Amino acid sequence: MMAAGRNDLERFFDPKSVAIVGVSKGAFRFGGMSFLRKLQEAAFPGRLYPINPRAAELGGLRAYPDLSSLPEVPDLVIVCVAARMVPGVLEECARLGIRHIHVLTAGFRETATEEGRELEARIRSIAREKGLLVIGPNCMGPYSPSARLTSWGAIPGESGPLGIVSQSGAITQRLTEYALSLGIGTAKAVSFGNAAVLDECDFLELMAADPKIEVIAMYLESVQDGRRFFHLAKQVNRTKPIVIWKGGETEVGAATAASHTGAMSSEWRIWEALFRQTGTTPVHSMDEWADAILALARLPAPNGKGVFVMGGGGGNSVAHGDACIREGLDVPRPSPPTMESLRKSVPMAGSIAGNPLDMSRVFQDAAYLGEVLDLVYQDPAIDMVIIDRLIPRKIYHLPDLPDPTPETIRELKSKAMPKPTVFSVDSGGGDPDLAERGAALRAQLCAAGIPAYPATRRAARALARLHRYHAFRRARGA
Repeated sequence: MMAAGRNDLERFFDPKSVAIVGVSKGAFRFGGMSFLRKLQEAAFPGRLYPINPRAAELGGLRAYPDLSSLPEVPDLVIVCVAARMVPGVLEECARLGIRHIHVLTAGFRETATEEGRELEARIRSIAREKGLLVIGPNCMGPYSPSARLTSWGAIPGESGPLGIVSQSGAITQRLTEYALSLGIGTAKAVSFGNAAVLDECDFLELMAADPKIEVIAMYLESVQDGRRFFHLAKQVNRTKPIVIWKGGETEVGAATAASHTGAMSSEWRIWEALFRQTGTTPVHSMDEWADAILALARLPAPNGKGVFVMGGGGGNSVAHGDACIREGLDVPRPSPPTMESLRKSVPMAGSIAGNPLDMSRVFQDAAYLGEVLDLVYQDPAIDMVIIDRLIPRKIYHLPDLPDPTPETIRELKSKAMPKPTVFSVDSGGGDPDLAERGAALRAQLCAAGIPAYPATRRAARALARLHRYHAFRRARGA
């Protein structure tokens, strides 16, 4: 671990020149050549320098035999050579005044061999002695769509309110894609692997200080300095929600983490205490991670945990109410003025005026949906809203009407949605046509800034996490 200031680390995410040491000739394979090609694919606007002593040209660019031969000192060096050669590259970086280094190479502490541990110790020793800032080894490194530094993850990606700090490159790549499909871009992401030099706390501090970042997502298998991480997470979470997926909860997961990044996981009860005392949001899967991020990035703070659910179908209404209660939310009876107004528009037969509201008209008639929202937004018993949006199918006795989604979006945007409002679009069950239409509808809503979930249970869980985060902040005067 090496404490580093924000200005020191910013260059990792906005380099004007990148040298890649270890770009192979011949057939395409993961490593230096794949990173070079991905940067070219993303239209990286800076200067790229492939390094290979046995090549004159690589990827359409002039190749150089070593870093010393470059026409300038690059802002960032990506190291892709064999593990035994990495210390020598770091020494060369130090001689040339290069400080920002990403070591992609694996084969260190995570191998559980004496050679691997010694090589990683040398990396740490050289970095500390020479003042080098090193990400890794065994990681995918920095990711920054605004700088077109997108050699991995969603390419070219899109900048947005999300910051990601992760030990896993594969998981981080998936989250950048997942978040982008939900209309949420990434300001910065980093996969830091074994954390021989720079660790999760260094990058958490960087994300906390970045005004463009509103939500911080972390995937951690361990932490280098538990005390520092605890105090930092507690401080940062007061102003920016931190959503943590802790890998290695189980004995099997912990054993895999050790061979992944050489991480030694703490007991789960210690992490539970950390979540409770810092107010950070724990999740247990990619879907939960994305669901919580979507709510925290897009929704205002709720005053309480009372949710109003509307949609179509008596059985659906029962199931939706149960799902909300199981996730720790309340499904309160609307106030008398709200009930009186609902009864005027909801037929006595075939529908249910109340909470949940069984009324299919809400997803067919945008103006009527707006009228119901006006009622619940003014109701002090209601803090959040879930709208169940059925996809018209042959099995339903529905008229053949134009798609109401564009008008629905306009209606909701005109309301400014003062209370957290989300959609549930159920398209599960294995029908590929339904799945495709459901995904397209959710993407359409999310692109408009309106969170949409593939199940009411997931929507309710995300809202419950939103409520807990803001309740924790209020309880501590934040």
